[in-house]
Amino acid sequence: MAAAESCFKIILGSSSMARQRILAEMGYEFTIMTADIDEKSIRKEKPEDLVTALAEAKANAIMARLQHTDILENVACPTLLITADTVVVYKGTIREKPCNEDEAREFIKGYSGGHAAVVGSVLVTNLNSGASKGGWESAEVYFHDIPNEVIDSLIDEGIPFKVAGGLMLEHPLTLPFVDAVIGATDTVMGLSISLTEKLIEEALRQPGSSPRVQNMS
Repeated sequence: MAAAESCFKIILGSSSMARQRILAEMGYEFTIMTADIDEKSIRKEKPEDLVTALAEAKANAIMARLQHTDILENVACPTLLITADTVVVYKGTIREKPCNEDEAREFIKGYSGGHAAVVGSVLVTNLNSGASKGGWESAEVYFHDIPNEVIDSLIDEGIPFKVAGGLMLEHPLTLPFVDAVIGATDTVMGLSISLTEKLIEEALRQPGSSPRVQNMS
């Protein structure tokens, strides 16, 4: 672990099992809070702007909730809030989580024998100092032909509705049909390891103007 301070706590602002698994594999312990925001109400033309705005909105929503808790009381170490967002870009169109079976099938059939880009943001907010550091990364995924029966099985399991673009790279049904990933696999899965480590270090090192959460409970 290369972070600037050895003593700090992490709140992961995500219900994504993939993000939780990646952060745990990075060696961090953390608690989980979800933002529960209306993501569809936030629109941007560029995918990098959209994922950045959504990560910021998630952080703001969680910080508002933290004001009415005692989570940060009597904590000697800094507390970092990590939020993230991911979208898939297919033929220039931004894809978020599919809304229904027809859309999920359309998404996955489009990837079959083709490719898509994944854009993911990470935002690390130091709740004690007020410092906030964010960034985004992208990756390309190329696919073999995906049989219709595999697409049907994915939809039956409800997998596409849990992830941006209906694309869960690490799922056992999907993985055999991945031809190549240009970029970091963890970016595709929802949390870039290298970017997250970098932002954690920066959020710990950079002085902030004031605490981002003031207890109001």
